Amino acid sequence: MQDYEKLGVFYLGKVVDAQSGQPTDELLLYDSRDLTTHAVIIGMTGSGKTGLGLDLIEEAAMDGIPVLAVDPKGDLGNLLLTFPDLAPSDFRPWIDESEAQRENVSPDDLAAQKAEQWRQGLTDWGQSGERIRSLREKVDFAIYTPGGSAGLPISVLKGFDAPPPEVMDDPDALREQVGGTVSGLLGLLGIGADPLKSREHILLSNLLVTAWQQGQSLDMAGLIHGIQKPPFAQIGVMNVDSFFPEKDRFELAMTLNNLLASPGFQAWTRGEPLDVGHFLFTPAGKPRVSIMSIAHLGDAERQFFVSLLLNATLGWMRTQSGTSSLRALLYMDEVAGYFPPNGNPPTKPPMLTLLKQARAFGLGITLATQNPVDLDYKGLSNTGTWMIGRLQTENDKARILEALQGAMAGQNPLTTEQLDRLLSGLGKRVFLLHNVHENAPVLFTTRWTMSYLAGPITGSGIKRLMTGRPTESGGQTAESRSAPMPSATGLQPSATTRPMIPPGITEVFLPTRAADVQYHPQLLAVAQVHYSSVKQRVDVNGTLPLAVEVTDGPIPVNWEDAVEVPVNPAALERQGAEGATFASIPSALLNAKNYPKWAKEAAKFVAASKPLTLWQDPSSGVLSTPGETEGDFRARASLAGREARDARVEALRARYAPKLQTLQERLQKAQIKVGQQQAQAQQAQLQTAMNVGVGILGALFGGGRKTSATSTVRSGVSGMGRAMREGQDVQAAMAEADNVHQQLVALQVQVQQEIDALTPGAELERVDIKAKSADVSVPLVALAWFPFTKDESGKLTPAWEGAQ
Repeated sequence: MQDYEKLGVFYLGKVVDAQSGQPTDELLLYDSRDLTTHAVIIGMTGSGKTGLGLDLIEEAAMDGIPVLAVDPKGDLGNLLLTFPDLAPSDFRPWIDESEAQRENVSPDDLAAQKAEQWRQGLTDWGQSGERIRSLREKVDFAIYTPGGSAGLPISVLKGFDAPPPEVMDDPDALREQVGGTVSGLLGLLGIGADPLKSREHILLSNLLVTAWQQGQSLDMAGLIHGIQKPPFAQIGVMNVDSFFPEKDRFELAMTLNNLLASPGFQAWTRGEPLDVGHFLFTPAGKPRVSIMSIAHLGDAERQFFVSLLLNATLGWMRTQSGTSSLRALLYMDEVAGYFPPNGNPPTKPPMLTLLKQARAFGLGITLATQNPVDLDYKGLSNTGTWMIGRLQTENDKARILEALQGAMAGQNPLTTEQLDRLLSGLGKRVFLLHNVHENAPVLFTTRWTMSYLAGPITGSGIKRLMTGRPTESGGQTAESRSAPMPSATGLQPSATTRPMIPPGITEVFLPTRAADVQYHPQLLAVAQVHYSSVKQRVDVNGTLPLAVEVTDGPIPVNWEDAVEVPVNPAALERQGAEGATFASIPSALLNAKNYPKWAKEAAKFVAASKPLTLWQDPSSGVLSTPGETEGDFRARASLAGREARDARVEALRARYAPKLQTLQERLQKAQIKVGQQQAQAQQAQLQTAMNVGVGILGALFGGGRKTSATSTVRSGVSGMGRAMREGQDVQAAMAEADNVHQQLVALQVQVQQEIDALTPGAELERVDIKAKSADVSVPLVALAWFPFTKDESGKLTPAWEGAQ
């Protein structure tokens, strides 16, 4: 079987012969970069649309491309049903008991049948459990349930965070994000609002813009307060009270407050923030497939969440650099109602903007639907790939034909009648693929999915899949999530009053917002470090706060145990929280003479053991920047690797293009010559047969002179010689064509081998840049009070800002 496991190539199935309707041996390999011009999948229930969508996402994951998927029905949760061992016990929890009853078998027997069915199906398509294992290793899979508790929660109503500067500096982008956010929120309240006419929409929009322009985020409480007492006196040229009377504003505030007070509201305030970058990559930089399951929500809630998600995606997109390679995939299943040809739901404007602009940032959009009337065809004019399966009605087919003719303008080699016949004859799992990057449409049948197709995954199934998975905090940096924290173990018992500190010792407090805290002492050394490397083109200054426990033993401080503290030295306070208790202080910390010595030790430790760690991707040569986490750099390097690979592939193809074109032209001429020689040979054979036949008939039956018949026979014999020579010419022409074809195949194999050799896969290289002793100073060495809170069991939990 042809090798399909190549970066940048999606294995979607096999080409189908249009005449016979049967699959051929030719694999359908789709260039991942083609998805940057977006795709649409259309097919009725039973067409295989879901399987094709899962194939597409699986292939993206195999290529290390992160996916953000919106799942209105629950089908995409099947992506987590991947069983490398293909054991019946893996399938058993997902067996439909009613199906087992219909099949008159036990659930265990049906699980064994499903396991064998999947094993055989994968084998038939050149796949195995090892490929499934590789899929699970390459990406992180997660199911989110906004407004619900079955999967990972998302906090979307806790507040409306100010967008990044790239959005704030773009009036059109800011208007789109404000409009989408407000339209979704009002839709959640059951208020249909025209952005240009609705006073509710205009007031809320102005409140958001005012807060965001001041660099502030706005929570629900602040929004309610702003409705009652707006921070501006006018809206346009009118007084606020004239535009929107206070009494009416109070009713709107009460409506929002009722939402805030409703029991179901809390589900919208817990969990990870709406951070698209976090959905696409883990803190360690591993690509993610994040599935937004919204089947449990009502229509207004779905519109609200999807509009927020799409606007957040727009904001994230605008912070990225431009690229022609596929950076990430946004997949939306069952898009009906979110991008309609008529009407303007809050999801439509951001989706239209994404289809128009996302290509420049390497973000591919794929939309899937059952019915072509669900889609805005003006928006789909920005879609480069169409995958069309079986359709329900003749009207659906007519709409698709009309849309395809527009999409294929200037490049379609098929007539409308030919397209009609192709669409009419589509079978299950067979799709018509139109790709603007290819010369002609092609039929293909989808490959077997690696994921087990158990049907829609309900809330109980999602809970089973996500049970035991910790919720990651998106509100902290990767460093603060992974850095070890100073502990309170082994410290002295708590005292009730703040200890007296001798003169000459600097005393600081880490900031906290908690109440009833206990403070525990640590030695805090804040180092100022200058890192420089001509080779790596690095010249930066950094601040390194280190905390270490102090004991009363023979070696009070062991700097090897020091940990970096995620705190801004400028935020350190001189006074602690009111009513706090304090732990006793080791005597060494109360000796002012120790601090200058500890400062020197800290400086030596930093110079010897705290280098500036950067990361370099060998395949692309990209180097991380100071302050960039390894996870963030891995995400950036994966794109840089694809960009470098794509550029080298293009260069290779350009280098070999003249040779390939020459051979293709020679092959075409040789094939034409074969046809001509065959025609001449057939003509010669026919003429010879006629001459010989006439001569023999004349000799047998007379009707002419004997010499005339003999001459005709001789002429026929001579013609036989010519026919033989013509046959030899045919063989020679065929041999020449075959020779040229072999040369062309050999050259294509050579090109592909050179492309395969470009595949990146090297691990990141760690680059440590040490600071010189003269470039390290410790301006602050202090007794630092770290706040902790205590639960009923007596367990202490860090309570300073930035702690986890």
